Order: sequence, then structure tokens, then C-alpha cells
Amino acid sequence: MTTTLGTASADPGEIDTGRLEVGETRDGSPFGLPVAVINGERPGKTLYMQAASDGDELNGVGVIQRVVPKLDPSELAGTILITGIVNYHAFQIAEHRNPIDDTKMNRAYPGNETGTSSERIAAATYEAATRADLILDLHQGSTSRMIDEVRVRCGKRHRLHKDCLELAKVFGCGHILDQKGPDGQLARAAPDEGVPTVDPELGGAVGWDEASIQKGVDGVFNVLTHYGFLDGSVDIEEQTRARGFEQYGAPSGGLVSFRKELGDRVRGGETLFEVTTPFGEPKAEVTADSTGILWRTRRLPQVATGEYVCSVATDIDDY
Repeated sequence: MTTTLGTASADPGEIDTGRLEVGETRDGSPFGLPVAVINGERPGKTLYMQAASDGDELNGVGVIQRVVPKLDPSELAGTILITGIVNYHAFQIAEHRNPIDDTKMNRAYPGNETGTSSERIAAATYEAATRADLILDLHQGSTSRMIDEVRVRCGKRHRLHKDCLELAKVFGCGHILDQKGPDGQLARAAPDEGVPTVDPELGGAVGWDEASIQKGVDGVFNVLTHYGFLDGSVDIEEQTRARGFEQYGAPSGGLVSFRKELGDRVRGGETLFEVTTPFGEPKAEVTADSTGILWRTRRLPQVATGEYVCSVATDIDDY
């Protein structure tokens, strides 16, 4: 059976790429998102993947760039649908939000086909995504420094919570954030349509980071193998799961020096960071309120009073 996504069309055993038209630019020219269809020779499930929902989060694009050339449809059961770059306008200028409507794309789902620029893009990609049996929405921690993790955003009371957790564990970054997400996230909205969805957050970088990209590539192939797209089996390892965050800001302006590394376990009362003057004179010391894991930090050392510095994941267990 022929499968299409935008102008990409593939019969069983074929790969095709094309564009999913979603509007016009300011000069009236039509534009489309880059899409691909990989139609396996044998019938099976459908996987949907997308990247660059936030225009400066490029590690997911790197994952897709490396995964697609490794896929042979003659060895594949089922179909893979891919949107390589979702936030078209933000990607062009390497910004996080869509500059046409100043919107964070991953707050616009399920979208509106007659709405704003972001809502129209969200509606088009949501229609494609919800044709699938599984969804991987590839992200990263923007330009902050962050560990590799997978986010389950449907909430623990959702009927697909267990299925989303399984998908996160199979992807296998080693860390899972199991916390209900904000309205408008794809990983929050698509489970309501019956599709298990996770949000792999592949580190954080300016540009892209090869180590995090490789974790994403490995994760995609884990999913393809575990769910029967490819032959073989996956050893599913125990993950560290967090269910919440505590965020820390700077009590004074100056330069931040961290006393813990990303991924380190911290205990309540342990020093997370210090703030000094440009001459190294101490101004403030910030300690952890609770036991957890240093999950995310700002990239630049200079801070103003009250500015974000880091996040500690809390309510930790092994899953």
C-alpha cells in the first residue's frame, strides 16, 4: 500500500522525501516542511518522528540525518513518517520561538488549520503524527546544559501512562522525567488520541552535540527493534526516573561556579553553586533544598539577581 506525507510518497520497500506545505512566507511564496516516508517491505506498525519543534534545538535534526541513511525498507516491517524540521521560521534564524507569531511551537498542539502560523504547522504535523502507533518528538534542552533524558508528559492518571513509560524506557537515555506537561505539548496531546508519545530531550547545546545525537540514534533503533519494525531484540535497562523539579536562581549578581556536575546526585543542604565578584570575592552560596539530581544548568557564568541558574530533579526512583 502506498503511503504519503505531503509530496513524499512511497510504495512498500521504498523511501521518498518531499515537503508538507503549511503556508506562505512574507513575500507570498509557499513553504513546506521537509518530510520523509519510509515504507517497509512487510506490513507492521507506524512510527512518527519529528525534530526542531523549537528552532534552535538541533540535536533531533542530527538524529534524523544519521538514522534515515541507515534504514533499508527491504528490512523493515511497517512505516516510518518523519518531519525533519517542524518550526520552519525559527529554524531559519536559529531562534527558539516562531518569529512570525512569537510562539513556542510545542505549546500549540493539536493546532488549528485556520489559525496562527504556529497553530497551522501544529495542525499539519499533528494530523501526520496521529496516523501513527508511536510518536517520538525529538527535543533538547535548548542552549542550556542538560542531561540526556526522555519525558513522559501525559500524566500518571492517563490511560496510556504505562505505554508512554514503556516507550521512554525502551528509548533508553538512562533518565526519565515522568511529569505531566503543559497544555499544547505534542507528548501531552497525542496520547489523548490513543498514541503513546514521548519527548526525548537530547542534552543541550549551541549547534549540536555528537554524544547526545548518538544517544538519540541508539534510542530510535531501540524503539524500531523493540516494537518489531526491525528484527532483533533490545536489552531494556533500568532507568532513573524523576517526577518533579526544583529551580534555583541567583541571590545576587556576579559569576557562577558550580560545585556539582550534571547528573550528580545531591543531598539537601549540599552546595550547588557559588556566586562571586569578577575578582573571586564570595557573594553567595546556594544549597539544595532536597535530595535529587542536578539535571540542568545555565550555560553562561554571568548572572543578574534572580536569574535562572539550575534545576534539580526530585522524587527520584529506579524504573
